Amino acid sequence: MRCVVTGAAGFVGSTLVDSLLALGHDVTGIDCFVDYYPRKAKELNLAAAKQNSRFTLIEDNLLTVDITKLLDSAEWIFHQAAQAGVRASWGGYFRSYSDNNVLVTQRLLEHCVNHPTLKKIVYASSSSIYGNAESFPTSEDLTPQPVSPYGVTKLAAEHLMRLYATEFAVPSVSLRYFTVFGPRQRPDMAFHRFVKAALTGGEITLFGDGEQSRDFTYIDDIVAANIAAAECGTAGDVLNLGGGTQATVNDVLRIIEGSIGPLKINRTAREAGDARHTRADCTRAKERIGFAPRVLLEQGILREAEWMRAA
Repeated sequence: MRCVVTGAAGFVGSTLVDSLLALGHDVTGIDCFVDYYPRKAKELNLAAAKQNSRFTLIEDNLLTVDITKLLDSAEWIFHQAAQAGVRASWGGYFRSYSDNNVLVTQRLLEHCVNHPTLKKIVYASSSSIYGNAESFPTSEDLTPQPVSPYGVTKLAAEHLMRLYATEFAVPSVSLRYFTVFGPRQRPDMAFHRFVKAALTGGEITLFGDGEQSRDFTYIDDIVAANIAAAECGTAGDVLNLGGGTQATVNDVLRIIEGSIGPLKINRTAREAGDARHTRADCTRAKERIGFAPRVLLEQGILREAEWMRAA
């Protein structure tokens, strides 16, 4: 397949690129290298892919790039590009979220209408669209109630995906990621900060009491689900992807201290936009694309620690 991966230098995007190349696909990646975290980390993410003759990197912004040229002959599109970060989405920085999460998605979809070679566009949505869900595990049928501007923009882009599938037969599938972790995780994300502190003796800041819980999902399971969605997902589908291991942040800290090293913890108040609990009902993803997470929480944490030691 001829594949396009947006946000190709990021955590999920670069791991997906490597998997697609390993499967023999031709991949064009696009990334504008926003300065949300250091460019060097993203360059390292793509180091292996750049050695592959079937990979092409375009450094450009989806707001301005020639999308007709970008999508030429594309069969699978994986739309991973987004402005990340729940806490940073408040205030004056919101424009970056509306531009990079909503406007670029609409622009991409416009060019998918009547695209002659397109077989599937897979969108990276987020569990943040649920906010403080009314029930757990949470199914896709529950009304989304995001509690952060970030979640609002991810939901808006997801609605665009479904709208273009309904009105223009664009073959889109949206995947709601639940707290992804593993090698290449962004340096601002909790597991990265926690593991780094355990390895180096540094201090971490913990927002809230630590009893907030998440359905943690390992990166390889997310990537496998993306490829499965491209292969057999139904146009217009919206699917939860959770790892099946719900744990509190305090549970995670205990695992890290028990298997990696002690932590110095600075506890502070909860920040706005932080949902109390998440837990995915993945019944639909299992039925539609055969989703079956394989990497459990502790095993995944150890793999992330191994990656950080080698970095």
